[in-house]
Amino acid sequence: MFVRGATEGINLVAQSWARPRLEAGDEILITHLEHHSNIVPWQMLCSQTGAVLRVAPIDDDGVLDLGGLRALLGDRTKIVAFTSTSNAIGTITPVAEICALARDAGAISIVDAAQSLGHTSTNVVDLGCDFLVASGHKMYGPSGIGFVFGREELLEAMEPWQGGGEMILSVTHEKTSYNRPPFRFEAGTPNIAGAIGLGAAVTVLEGIGMDAIEAAESALLSHGRTMLEAIDGIRLVGTAPRCAPILCFSVEGVHPHDVGTVLDHLGIAIRTGHHCAEPLMQRFDATATCRASMAFYNQVEELDRLGDALGDAVGMLA
Repeated sequence: MFVRGATEGINLVAQSWARPRLEAGDEILITHLEHHSNIVPWQMLCSQTGAVLRVAPIDDDGVLDLGGLRALLGDRTKIVAFTSTSNAIGTITPVAEICALARDAGAISIVDAAQSLGHTSTNVVDLGCDFLVASGHKMYGPSGIGFVFGREELLEAMEPWQGGGEMILSVTHEKTSYNRPPFRFEAGTPNIAGAIGLGAAVTVLEGIGMDAIEAAESALLSHGRTMLEAIDGIRLVGTAPRCAPILCFSVEGVHPHDVGTVLDHLGIAIRTGHHCAEPLMQRFDATATCRASMAFYNQVEELDRLGDALGDAVGMLA
């Protein structure tokens, strides 16, 4: 089903599948790695239904504690919603294993794959998930387009989230008959240009090859971590062994926004802030961090420029 992005996809599943089925005391399980888009919709749903939000812990490296997640699964667990890759620190989660744990507990699994589809090969059948959401711009496509995958039997049992054109079979003033999925969930004129652009982006990714992309980005991550660890005053935040090409870090005694401003003047673009993951930042006793995000098109020389610029920034701001 085409939607505006992963955020709308999560909200669609929350309101169309989960809201009619949850009761007071039921539990929704997320992890400490989540983007706000996979926290806030579930908090809203808990407020609407009386359900309870549970959070699986992570360790000091940012690795998901599977034992802690298992301990939180129970008879009242109805939904396990989790990221495949942390947008803030890059941790990659064992998606298939978590989906299997959810299934064994009688819960529905919802995978936020926004951060992973542009970096690694994905097969929803192999993952065994019930729902999966993604955003086009995270796959080098246009913004304002994304999609939801859902198992057919679940989609057939869901009421539409929005009403309008295209999602109907027939309409009278007395009654409306709804179309089959995916059309049932695509009310109104779709983002045609966005869908075409997303398709073109997927073609490019497949042409390069996801294995080649993953190998290139893994090499960049390794080089970047080694480089930052050699700079005095730099603290890496999130050092999971399985990690996307993200360098999340802080500079001792310097606010991340100041680091970002200095690097900007030196021609280096990074992001600073809480990265739409405030609870995750709080887990590492940080209000904000610096984040350098890499992709297959980046070069080792660019990372070296980052390292040099950071060295200069630390000297200027110390």
